[in-house]
Amino acid sequence: MQDDDELARIWKLLFEIVLDGEKRLAGHFAMHSLTTPQFYVLKTLIERGGACPIGQLARLHGLTMPTMSGLVTRLEAQAPPLVTRSQAADDRRSIIVAITNDGRARFADVQTSLLEYLRAIYGLLSPQERQTIIEYLSRYVDLIVRGMPMNPQS
Repeated sequence: MQDDDELARIWKLLFEIVLDGEKRLAGHFAMHSLTTPQFYVLKTLIERGGACPIGQLARLHGLTMPTMSGLVTRLEAQAPPLVTRSQAADDRRSIIVAITNDGRARFADVQTSLLEYLRAIYGLLSPQERQTIIEYLSRYVDLIVRGMPMNPQS
């Protein structure tokens, strides 16, 4: 019974942290005229060397092609455009999405804003609290993110 109470408390805390984090991130993205999915598309493009087939982007983000196409259209419609779309040289049926210099700059601005915010939060903690949080987050990533499948049934 005590284990169930502890598990319920952990679940409640994790859920509260995730919801709060999503809201805070969305606020930072909005300050830069981006939605959360748009930011993650820019992040993926940067991680992939600046360009990626639109179908691969859709798969990486777990989205349908029409949904990804809409995201890309909205990124292209920003002033100035944050991405461009072109046909692949080797397969004219394949569409390549590439981040523009303005897209890189916008992504960097968001990253800077987030780091400044984290610095402010970090300043509220003692050195021991900082170290403890890093240790627990690292342990979580090692055990859960890298070590446990998404679907517990697999």
